[in-house]
Amino acid sequence: MFDPIEKLKEHLRCASVSTDSHFKEGMAASQKFLTGLFSEMGLSVEVVDTDLHPIVLAKREGDPQWPHILVYGHYDVQPADPVDLWKSEPFEPVERDGRIYARGAADNKGPQMAHIAAVAELLEENPDLPLRITFMIEGEEEIGSPSLSPFLESRKEELSEADLVLLSDTLSPSVDQLVVTVGLRGIVVMDVEFTGPNSDLHSGLHGGAVYNPVQALCEVCASLHDSDNRVTVPGFYDGVTEVEEWEREELVKLGSDEDAYKQFVGVGALHSMSGYTAQESVRYLPTLEFNGIGGGYQGEGSKTIVPSKAMTKISCRLVGNQDPIKVGELVKQAILERTPEGIVAKVKMGHQGAPYLVVPPGKPNSPENSPALLSKAFEATSRAISEEFPKPALFLREGGSIPIIADIKKTLGLDSVMIGLFLPEDNLHAPNESMNIDVLKKGIRVSKSILKSLAE
Repeated sequence: MFDPIEKLKEHLRCASVSTDSHFKEGMAASQKFLTGLFSEMGLSVEVVDTDLHPIVLAKREGDPQWPHILVYGHYDVQPADPVDLWKSEPFEPVERDGRIYARGAADNKGPQMAHIAAVAELLEENPDLPLRITFMIEGEEEIGSPSLSPFLESRKEELSEADLVLLSDTLSPSVDQLVVTVGLRGIVVMDVEFTGPNSDLHSGLHGGAVYNPVQALCEVCASLHDSDNRVTVPGFYDGVTEVEEWEREELVKLGSDEDAYKQFVGVGALHSMSGYTAQESVRYLPTLEFNGIGGGYQGEGSKTIVPSKAMTKISCRLVGNQDPIKVGELVKQAILERTPEGIVAKVKMGHQGAPYLVVPPGKPNSPENSPALLSKAFEATSRAISEEFPKPALFLREGGSIPIIADIKKTLGLDSVMIGLFLPEDNLHAPNESMNIDVLKKGIRVSKSILKSLAE
């Protein structure tokens, strides 16, 4: 008998941090766990080597006339730092208050387990289930999936035979209501370095004569937004599409208590662009954010210098038809043009991914040629969620990014059905990450219901 809770705990013990080479044993253990699990389920398993971390490909073959579902997930997790803020060991799962606490519990090993368990239980109940299934579980999502796009190209003919993608790596608002995510923001990131003098200078002897790179960087950063929080880079908003009326209606159903939101994030005031609520801003608008900034002396006490260097890290979230390469170049150019004389600026571009948007069949402006199985999948998803949760499903865009979903659409031509199984209180990427056990169990039943409907 398949026990999803115990299987999940076993997987959570694998410290699969992809960004840190010190965790290579944990990455290998996670990959080994998945290959063993899929083999136990009777699936054929292939471990595809990449330049970084392998992709686990597990298949349930069958009649070519059967529907074919591609299930996506990732086995890598974020670092556990700061470890001292955890109430229990980050890689030793603990059940407490109806939750499983561990790094990766909600992102993405718990939600991923919902689909694995659903398939395992379905095949136990009906070994002749007329459904082909391919699990594609990567180990690099948390570092931008650099190996997955080339893999998709190399397996394009094989993987494009699938009918749609099913995954759970998105957010829902509460234990009572799930969101079916229909849009994801794209992303482009960059590192900026400003250099002034060739070494730190005595601020008494040279201050006032030499342009301070920390001052210059702050001035340039401040110039990238106006007082309305609108990005001032020319062309930045090219490609931003209008929000459909049905999307606004779905968002109204979600409700928006901005006082509660302020309390949740711990701020005294919000800073949305004029004319947009906080919920509209994070779902429908692009952003330019400073993820980190530094320069000069950072130690205890004072050190009176004009520092030699200053730096910042920038990420832009994108929507609609915005091109991440173009937007990144526009921001880079704006920074270089605004850098004052006496300062040398370097902008190093990082990973990027395109936005993704699918209009569910039946909604206004949905494609007339939507595949029949995609329509059936959205209908089955809505029905299954309504049967398991007190409130009906909402169809909303999300502010986060899963760049590979747009790559899957571009390369394989497949749309995705994304079921949000983690919640705001699950602490993704933060200490004390957890997964609500009741949501996980209901998610398994939802996934089973969807897959059974598609097999009929």
